[in-house]
Amino acid sequence: MNINTVAVLGFGTMGAGIAQSVAQSGRQVLVLETTENRIQAGQEALDAFLSTGVARGKHTEAEKAEVQGRVAGVTGVDQLKDVDLVIEVVTENMEVKKSLLGQVAAVVGPDVPLLTNTSALSVTDLASALEHPERVAGLHFFNPAPLMKIVEIVRALQTREDLVPVLEEFVKSMGKTPVVVKDRPGFLVNWLLLPYLNDVMRAYDEELASAEDIDTAMRLGLGYKQGPMELLDLIGLDVHLHATSNAYEATHDSRFAAPPLLSQMVAAGYLGNKSERGFRKGEEVQA
Repeated sequence: MNINTVAVLGFGTMGAGIAQSVAQSGRQVLVLETTENRIQAGQEALDAFLSTGVARGKHTEAEKAEVQGRVAGVTGVDQLKDVDLVIEVVTENMEVKKSLLGQVAAVVGPDVPLLTNTSALSVTDLASALEHPERVAGLHFFNPAPLMKIVEIVRALQTREDLVPVLEEFVKSMGKTPVVVKDRPGFLVNWLLLPYLNDVMRAYDEELASAEDIDTAMRLGLGYKQGPMELLDLIGLDVHLHATSNAYEATHDSRFAAPPLLSQMVAAGYLGNKSERGFRKGEEVQA
């Protein structure tokens, strides 16, 4: 199928990053938001990220202008009727996603793929609420979307087989690497990552080492580019708590159970970089 125009639902951090990634592949992008103010905020975030790329020599001012010229914001679902593919990037709330994608499904063509960027919710559950569920799949980008090269293609139970190779080619056309996975809590990357980060927090809480030394050990001992405590602060402890709690609720697997320290830090407002207080951001939390 020809994918020339893509709808992105949501102009937050991930929405702006995905819109940029699609636009850089030469496609037109329509980003749906609820208000003009939210569209402006998304455009400003896109401009700031592209400006950083210009400053670092990743692209020119002319290339930046071309990308921005391919991204337009809209506030009406009916304005998406001619798109070739839809990527939903709204809040991690199943009912919100079902409602919005249901509205979009009623407007776009019956064969237009409806994709969700969810990192923790069931794609199969989401598809079950929509007309033509066989055209629904997960397309999970990682943050920051323009820089991260991996994209998980998540097959719901209903996803038609011929949609997967289409999505693989779409991902490759953005200069990224697709990984096809089953619809399981956390998919593949987070299925492995969430228990790892939980174990790290338990080790810290048991005072095996300081946050700095844990990060040093993982970087130098295992060759990771970033230590787990730094990563938790970057992700946001509230975001990690939400993801691991959803995975635990779906599986009752003890590996996904939130460590008590994580819940306590979120309750205290120690969320990492966004709150200037976390494991490595600001004053180190005393376990």
